[in-house]
Amino acid sequence: MNEIQTFMIGDHRRCDAFFAAAEREVAVPAWDRAKDAFISFQKAMLNHFAAEQDVLFPAFEVKTGMTMGPTQVMRDEHVQMNDLMTAAYQSLLAKDADDYLGNTETLLIMMQQHNMKEEHVLYPMCDEHLAHQVDVLLPQLQQQLDVSRPG
Repeated sequence: MNEIQTFMIGDHRRCDAFFAAAEREVAVPAWDRAKDAFISFQKAMLNHFAAEQDVLFPAFEVKTGMTMGPTQVMRDEHVQMNDLMTAAYQSLLAKDADDYLGNTETLLIMMQQHNMKEEHVLYPMCDEHLAHQVDVLLPQLQQQLDVSRPG
């Protein structure tokens, strides 16, 4: 079964959609709509990071005993992506499209590489090691991610 993998990949795609919406608004430029779209993206990303760091990674680390392996690499990358999101947001506030696009180009590359590692390495490992906990973990992950959903 790949329930964790499928669930978390779905959230990656949701975050990607928010990111693309912000990019479209900057291209217009429609700064207020771009800012709103970026805030939705940033909130979704931060909740995704929190779901991993507060729910998924600790469960994986307890089960496997690996605390300095793939989960630590992902945590470090979360910090780097958060820094890039902060810089991109500041560019939006300044209505500086060039700076925004420079930050988000770097962020996009990092997100793509990060997601590939999670989707093809870490999430399959989580499904393997946490299969007996999936009925508890998926609702916890969903609850964390729901914080960022509009409505």
